[in-house]
Amino acid sequence: MTSLKAKLFGSIAATAMLAAAAAQAEVHNFTPSTYYTTYSAAHPPALHIKSGDTVVTKTIDAAGVDFQGKTVSPGGNPETGPFYIEGAEPGDSIVVTIVKLETNRAMAYSGSLLAPYAATPQAIATRIDREPKRVTWTIDKAKGIATLDDASIQPGGISLPLRPMLGCIGVAPARKEAIAASTPGNFGGNMDYAYMGQGAKLTLPVFEPGALLFLGDGHARQGEAEAVGSGLETSMDVTFKVDLIKKKTIDWPRVETDTHIMVLGSARPLLESFQIATSSLQKMLMEDHGFTERGAQIFIGETEEYEVSNVVDPAFTVAAKIRKSTLPKK
Repeated sequence: MTSLKAKLFGSIAATAMLAAAAAQAEVHNFTPSTYYTTYSAAHPPALHIKSGDTVVTKTIDAAGVDFQGKTVSPGGNPETGPFYIEGAEPGDSIVVTIVKLETNRAMAYSGSLLAPYAATPQAIATRIDREPKRVTWTIDKAKGIATLDDASIQPGGISLPLRPMLGCIGVAPARKEAIAASTPGNFGGNMDYAYMGQGAKLTLPVFEPGALLFLGDGHARQGEAEAVGSGLETSMDVTFKVDLIKKKTIDWPRVETDTHIMVLGSARPLLESFQIATSSLQKMLMEDHGFTERGAQIFIGETEEYEVSNVVDPAFTVAAKIRKSTLPKK
C-alpha cells in the first residue's frame, strides 16, 4: 500500500470510528466530589467519556464554595474533572460545546477596586477608598439579574443582567507540567473570556492521552478584561458536549460563537498575547477557510476585531476575532 493510500485509509478509518462513537453517544450525570487547583496529567480521571458524549455536572466558585454555600475545596479556581476523552491523543483536538450554563445559588461575590494592571499608578496612588473589599451580590434567576447587596456603595444601587460564563476550561498541559488553575496558556485554562457561555464552542489542543479536560471558575457575569480581578464569582450547573477531531493540530485555543470565530492568546506582556492571537488566527484562516498566506493577512487587516479577555492573571489574554458574516461563503 502506498504511503498516500495508507494515510487516506487511516483517515477514513478514524472518521468511521468517530462516526460510530457519535452514534452511540451517551449523557453522563456526574457529581464531583474532588477538585483540583492545577491543570496536570498527574490527576486521575474523574470520568471516562467518548467523542460525542454529553456531561451534566457542577462547578464550585473560585474560593471553593459549592451550590449549597459549603466550602468543599481550597480556593484558587478549583476545577471539576478531569474528564478523559477516549481515543484522544497528542496531535488531536477536542471541541467543547457549552450546551447549558446556569447559576445554581443566590449569592455571588466580586472585587471592588480596579486591579493594578487595569489602572495607572497615579490613579491607584490617589485613591481615597483604598481598602480591598469583597462585595456580595444577590442573584435573582427568575428576573435574570444580579444586584449589589450594599446599596450604600453607589446611590441607586447596581443591578445587572446575568450573563453566565466559565472563566476556566482547559486540558492537561504538555511536558507533564502542573500549571496553577489561575493561569491561562495554549492548553486553555483561566482565560476569563467574558463570552465563554452557553452556545460557545471551544477547540483545544490535546497534549496528553485522553486530553484530561478541566472546567470551573463560573461567573454570573463578567466585564471584558476582568478589570477588578473577578467576575461575579459563583457556582454553576454545566452541561457540555465533547467532540474529538483526530489529527487536527492547533497551537492556541479557538472559539466559535454565533457571530465570530476567534483565537485566544495568552502571555505577558499584553502585546505578546495580542501577537500570538493574531498570528494563530492567520493560521486558522489558512487551514480552515482557504486563505493564502498573504490573503489571510490582508483579510485580517481589514476585518479584525479584538477583545482584552483578562489583565489580572499570571498571563494576560487577548481574543483576536473575525465576524463570521465576513468570511467567504463555502
